[in-house]
Amino acid sequence: MNKKIKKWGPDNFELELTSIWSFPLRGSWATHDAKWRGNWSPYIPRNLLLRYSNEGDWVLDQFVGGGTTLVEAKLLNRNVIGIDINETALERCRDKIAFEYETKSDVRIVKGNAQNLSCIKNDSIDFICTHPPYANIIQYSDNIEGDLSQCKIPEFLSKMESVAKESYRVLKEGKFCAILIGDTRQKGRVQPLGMQTMKVFEDQGFQLKEIIIKEQHNCKATGYWKTNSLKYNFLLLAHEYLFIFKK
Repeated sequence: MNKKIKKWGPDNFELELTSIWSFPLRGSWATHDAKWRGNWSPYIPRNLLLRYSNEGDWVLDQFVGGGTTLVEAKLLNRNVIGIDINETALERCRDKIAFEYETKSDVRIVKGNAQNLSCIKNDSIDFICTHPPYANIIQYSDNIEGDLSQCKIPEFLSKMESVAKESYRVLKEGKFCAILIGDTRQKGRVQPLGMQTMKVFEDQGFQLKEIIIKEQHNCKATGYWKTNSLKYNFLLLAHEYLFIFKK
């Protein structure tokens, strides 16, 4: 696979220094691509891993999806556990990390449920870096029991309580948990899913350190929604929230 890889990292990379992040060119180094719908730009986990973890730390992504976090952790010498309930996602993850690279990273891929991290000991994770589904905005499976992308907002938020509780349990004291999540619109009204999720994590004991506004680019339905935005007089949701919590 190395023969196909032309770049191992972004050009002229610098850490983000403000609370507004925007990546018009989402990043295509190593094995990254945008073929897994809704996956985040590799610039996001790269920034987070470099700022909130050290080489040799154990990182957790319990909604590992397309595997972006795993690739960045491997490139940056972080040990990482990637968990997902969807075997299709895990197959993609295995493919994405199957490259040779001089690294000390230990990459572990586990089929599991973010609501029950019984495979991970208390206070054993140095950093959580994850991107959960936004309720049922994008549905990643048809009938997988426990798949949060099948849940309407009230059920999603209820289940995220267990996710937050387990995240708090496995994270070491004084360490950080980063979550990217956005809002949605239903019947013409904005549903503040991001802020509601933030409250769920605060209620489980996390302290809010940062709120980062991440600008969205190249959304699949931009043309359709642009037309309807003018026709029905509503604003396009072009931002997501990146919450940084501390235990």
